[in-house]
Amino acid sequence: MFPGDDTAVRSPAPDAPREPFLIGREDEPVPPALMGAVAAIGNFDGIHSGHRALIAAVRETAAETGRPAVVLTFEPHPRVYFRPDQPMFRLSDRGAKERVFARLGLDGLIVRRFDAGLAKTTAAGFVEDLLVRDLGVTGVVIGHDFHFGRGREGTPAVLAALCATAGLRCRIIEAVSIDREAEPVSSSAIRAALAAGDVARANALLGYRWFLSAQVRHGDKRGRTLGYPTANMALDECGLAHGIYAVRAQLQDGSLYDGVASYGRRPTFDDGAPLLEVNLFGFAGDLYGQDMTVEFVAHLRGEERFDSAEALIARMDLDAAEARSRLAIDITPSMIA
Repeated sequence: MFPGDDTAVRSPAPDAPREPFLIGREDEPVPPALMGAVAAIGNFDGIHSGHRALIAAVRETAAETGRPAVVLTFEPHPRVYFRPDQPMFRLSDRGAKERVFARLGLDGLIVRRFDAGLAKTTAAGFVEDLLVRDLGVTGVVIGHDFHFGRGREGTPAVLAALCATAGLRCRIIEAVSIDREAEPVSSSAIRAALAAGDVARANALLGYRWFLSAQVRHGDKRGRTLGYPTANMALDECGLAHGIYAVRAQLQDGSLYDGVASYGRRPTFDDGAPLLEVNLFGFAGDLYGQDMTVEFVAHLRGEERFDSAEALIARMDLDAAEARSRLAIDITPSMIA
């Protein structure tokens, strides 16, 4: 189980059958095994501690009625649809969402396309046409700030009334904080923490190590000459602070490696476009063209310009040593192991 996370489930005995996690994507019908489900509804960017309170509630409600427990989410993110010209730092892409949801004791995930048709659907149509007719859900779980329908006309109170009319169960979950004095957990707060390089805070709000995936691309191979060969990844709309991080990576074959990473513009050399450059401890091989997942464990320092390659190497030696130390003591749960 993830420490302190009541949405985690105990692993079955080695010989016990495991029910498959089913996914119904945008243009696919709802899998028959998920018909009649109770659905937690939202965008779930980051699937943070607050979101997992919804997941705990949907599992509980579904168990009471013997129904499947699912998440209903939308692609693209509505903010991207309405403001395509404004970059959005997404905490989790669709692949990351599927990966995390599959580990949280749910029966499945239903994804529906957020397009012009859905954007102009009334609150009543959202319940009658989407939830009841198209998806066949029997109950819903939402957060206290959930809005839906044309012009965000639907509120939690409106949804509760519409569900009562349609014969659906409806639960509304209040805001979650990680301690009594803290602000409620939100995706915006996590983005702000990552933008400040505060990985520890972001991971505390998430309840696990923040991670991302991208394809390894060819770089200038300068790291080899410095004694620190790197796997280079270009990240879309990433709001992470430039700097040096202790990381752990999962390769395409499933193997895991600790490492140290730089995200930024390489001011000592070229001040180019931002890249994530990951040095994997103990790895030797070719990763070009492979997808790699990287989770961020600790922020070590900000990005710096050095007077010489020798000065940079000396600092990289210190960074690698500190990364090893931080990785050895970190107990934050992982979603990639």
